[in-house]
Amino acid sequence: MNELEISRRAIVKAMLVGSAAPWIMSSRAFASSCDDHIVRVASMSAPDSMNPFATWSSFVPIVYTYDFLVGVDAQRHSDRKGLAKSWSVAEDSLTWTFKIWPGMKWSDGEPATARDAAFTYNYLRDSIGKPDELNVGWNNTSGLENVESITALDDETLQIVTKKPNRWPIDNTTMIVPEHIWKGISYTNARSSFPNDPPLVGTGPMVLEEFQQGQFARFTPNPYFRTGQPKIAGLIIQFFTTADPIAQGLKSGNLDYGAGLTAAQAADLSKDPNIEVTEASVEQRNYLAFNTLSGKGAGSTKALQDPAFRDAIGYAIDQKAIVDRALRGHGDPGIGLVMPVATDHYSDLSDIRRHFNLAEAGRRLDAAGYRDTNGDGIREDKEGKSFQLELIAGTTSGTIELPIAAVQLIAGWLGQIGVPVSVTQLDSGALGARFATPESGGGGWDLLVTGGWLSASPTDLLIIGSSKSVGGSNRSYWTNKEFDKLVAEVEVTVDVAKSKELVDRAVRLIYTEAPYIMLCYPSMVDAHRKDCFQDWGLGTASSWSYFPYDRLRPV
Repeated sequence: MNELEISRRAIVKAMLVGSAAPWIMSSRAFASSCDDHIVRVASMSAPDSMNPFATWSSFVPIVYTYDFLVGVDAQRHSDRKGLAKSWSVAEDSLTWTFKIWPGMKWSDGEPATARDAAFTYNYLRDSIGKPDELNVGWNNTSGLENVESITALDDETLQIVTKKPNRWPIDNTTMIVPEHIWKGISYTNARSSFPNDPPLVGTGPMVLEEFQQGQFARFTPNPYFRTGQPKIAGLIIQFFTTADPIAQGLKSGNLDYGAGLTAAQAADLSKDPNIEVTEASVEQRNYLAFNTLSGKGAGSTKALQDPAFRDAIGYAIDQKAIVDRALRGHGDPGIGLVMPVATDHYSDLSDIRRHFNLAEAGRRLDAAGYRDTNGDGIREDKEGKSFQLELIAGTTSGTIELPIAAVQLIAGWLGQIGVPVSVTQLDSGALGARFATPESGGGGWDLLVTGGWLSASPTDLLIIGSSKSVGGSNRSYWTNKEFDKLVAEVEVTVDVAKSKELVDRAVRLIYTEAPYIMLCYPSMVDAHRKDCFQDWGLGTASSWSYFPYDRLRPV
């Protein structure tokens, strides 16, 4: 997966232009009515282009129209398959065979076959190394450099042969597009100017018919969906910048589903007998990142480049308090790179784990040479300069918002150990500009509090420490040859046990070096109404696919 986070990269969330919010919520076209059988969903991400080759921010809404070949959900849930009905890998761990659903069609009625999947992957793969390489969007070339061949053996059989063993063929989240639509689009246009305007042609359960940036996306059911046309009459996703109007819309009945709710909103909504509030562990990681750069883009002090300084700061962070007080219990305390939901690779690092202790943080700072020599309550760095660190914070598009209370807690703890910070809260766009590479105008900050949301695949778990991802998912700019070597080994490992061992070594290395202090793994808190639609499943809409909009039924 490429370095830019979709940070949530998939979750029902999006943006609503402020002046449009009242119109959306009051318009008769969007008012709730069980009789019309149209599902109304709230989202807090910021979709722009409907072209998956040119954007990272539009997972919602296009995930309801386009399928992955396999992806995350298909491996976790047998009833949420993508384009492939089944898959297997040969004994050589190189040759993967995928059986495509027989008789499948695109939403425009054209046959959807293994040849479309082969086209999508080869379209990307053939762009590698070209000036207009397709490496800027959700559909990107990452991982394809390790692929030997991609071939449609017949309409229902796709074969992918890798150069070395790796799980990319099933872990990649490339959206499969129709060859008959995309075969004439140049790489230059695909990565920039081709708008891919609705109606989109896909194999998912819903057809995106209309999109208004910052306002809404409107869908109709796909009459050719492989398990039958969905029973709902349509789907409207309304985009918001905060959770307040989402909670209001759920209470009034103008919304059927909303995610990213605050703890207070969840508690209030749970009192309504027509609303069910649910919570789910997800792959998001919230963290404190240090600017480890030297030279151009470096922070205000060389201490940020010192692992001993960063390690000491780690003892001044109370992750349990962040969950209890800022998240009000809706999450798990941060430890290492691997979040609890990634059960195949999770470790609590009990033998090397730091524990909150301000006195210990102070002792470690003293031992590392960062002392308060003049007694003014503020420590000096090794060059004799008093600390005054700039902490920037913000929520990247599509991730669960970390309450400002968490940032205030961190600032308070650091102040208590003689490391005062000034806090600057930024929106998603401004934040991304700051943590970009210095060559792209980024850097110059000291501390960063934000979050990212990728999959639980081994490569995604490690991406924030990969040198390939500096300025993207790697927001601390930290690089380490041994870590990169472990990442390279993980990329060519199919065996889960071997992968777990490699990931654990990498996680321990980066934990000790401490370019990041993991703060928490927030839960997704959402709610749906029960009076208009049924078959919500576990209640939480998938962060990785179309579920449950393929199976909802009117009450």
